[in-house]
Amino acid sequence: MHQQSQRPRARRLLASTGCWLLLVTGLLVVPSSTAGAASTYLCTGYAACQKAGYKHHGYAGNNNTMYWRMYAGHNCTNYVAYRLVKAGMPNVRPWSGSGNASNWGAAMSSITDATPRVGAVAWWRANVPGAGSSGHVAYVEQVVSPTEIVVSEDSWGGDFHWRRITKTGTGWPSGFIHFIDSEIVNVEPPKITDPPAVGSTVSATAGRWQPAANLRYQWLADGKAVSGATAASFAPPPALRGARLALQVTAQKAGYTAASVVAAAPAPVAPGTLAPATAPVVTGEPYVGEVLRAGSAGWQPAAESLVYRWLVDGELIPRQTGPELELTPAHVGRSITARVTARAAGYLAAQQFSAPTAPVLAGTIEVTSPYRITGQVGETVQVGRRLTVVPGTVVPADAQVSYTWLRDGAPIPGATGSTYDVVAADLGRAISVQVDHTRARYSPLTAIVPTGPRVTAPTEMRLKAVGKPLRAVVRVKLLAPGTTPAGSVTMTVQGRTQEVALTGGTARVVLTGLKAGQRRVVVRYGGVDPVLGAQGAVKVLVPKRPQRPKR
Repeated sequence: MHQQSQRPRARRLLASTGCWLLLVTGLLVVPSSTAGAASTYLCTGYAACQKAGYKHHGYAGNNNTMYWRMYAGHNCTNYVAYRLVKAGMPNVRPWSGSGNASNWGAAMSSITDATPRVGAVAWWRANVPGAGSSGHVAYVEQVVSPTEIVVSEDSWGGDFHWRRITKTGTGWPSGFIHFIDSEIVNVEPPKITDPPAVGSTVSATAGRWQPAANLRYQWLADGKAVSGATAASFAPPPALRGARLALQVTAQKAGYTAASVVAAAPAPVAPGTLAPATAPVVTGEPYVGEVLRAGSAGWQPAAESLVYRWLVDGELIPRQTGPELELTPAHVGRSITARVTARAAGYLAAQQFSAPTAPVLAGTIEVTSPYRITGQVGETVQVGRRLTVVPGTVVPADAQVSYTWLRDGAPIPGATGSTYDVVAADLGRAISVQVDHTRARYSPLTAIVPTGPRVTAPTEMRLKAVGKPLRAVVRVKLLAPGTTPAGSVTMTVQGRTQEVALTGGTARVVLTGLKAGQRRVVVRYGGVDPVLGAQGAVKVLVPKRPQRPKR
């Protein structure tokens, strides 16, 4: 134990040999060193440093208290212990054994490295440049770069300082002890204010950090980093529709431990909105028979697919879903509008309307003298006849005319000329011709011209008779195109009439009781619809009855 009279001499000696600890009655005495080379003093003394803006953080008023059982007063170890206790550590030395400054890094080797951090302890071994036989410790106030730091320190037998130390010369610390390094603190969290939507830029406030720091951004979708999304704002692509968006803000500053905060968006990513850029334009003249065309319109971003609909006086036209519309008489006097619906992945469908057209106009085609059909037999239309259309008078005269022959109102395949040959398939059917008139910008005109009653078939009658005494055998055969006549025929001879049924269009009858001589047999067929009736006659020679020989 040192005597009181010896302490001034010891203080002078220790001031020249560095910061160290002396065990006195169970307490540790901590000497300090002067600054080494490659450093610059920024201030000296509590008051002078405070006035120059270099804080002592209250140590001037607390240096009479021992911290971590270090000697009070001007003392490097007590000052650093004070700063660590004030930063949040307990006032209990965190290791057992010597409290000499030279022992700090050795005792706390697990948290000692070569990386300077704000709030770390700069530590010098014994007898190195910048320290005496007891080593030295200082508090890191600022890390300018990995090779330049600013420290505050107090020295046994010396005074309080702030100084700048560079690694270019001697006197760089032997290591840095990371008890409770200063961290960047987020004092106001970042915030995403608006609900995110596909294609719309989402921004966030950066928050406030202490101390001010450089900020890095990383956007997250459902907790995973979005590649390339490292700015303060972000426009979610279609693939992120429905995802939970968040922004991770990381604050960095030289010498401080980086800090990160994640701000969540208030809602999942909503579908985007396709913004109209240019409205669709309808081209073409609003006349019957003309074709209107709708432009595709413009969208931001570009649409992936378009659906067209047409409206007449604001009402949807059924089944018109293409970019073109042919105007019909139903549109006359009404305005036409195109509606274009745009779609893209991740976006809500959007619509644009064209400006309405002027009311649709159309001229009128008139037939001033009627069409007629020739080729009938009397008032009947018969199989095998050729029917011909005799044109009427049309105004305007240059209207285009086309013909379609109809069978019971249905078009006959291939029958589109001005003539038509009636065939067996028409038997019993009504034949007419549809006359269509068209002209650009005129309403079309259609007229149906009938040919007459239903088609019938003429009957051809073939007769054959063989005479025998007192009788005649008469054979009848009826022929009609496209069918076999049915029904019966009547035969009249010598004032007598006999009816005979037809079988397969034929009949055979034996007429008896006839007188000898030439007789005329009249055959009548009344017809069975659609086969017309017929009449014929045949002469037959009835021979005399042979005489019996006399006995």
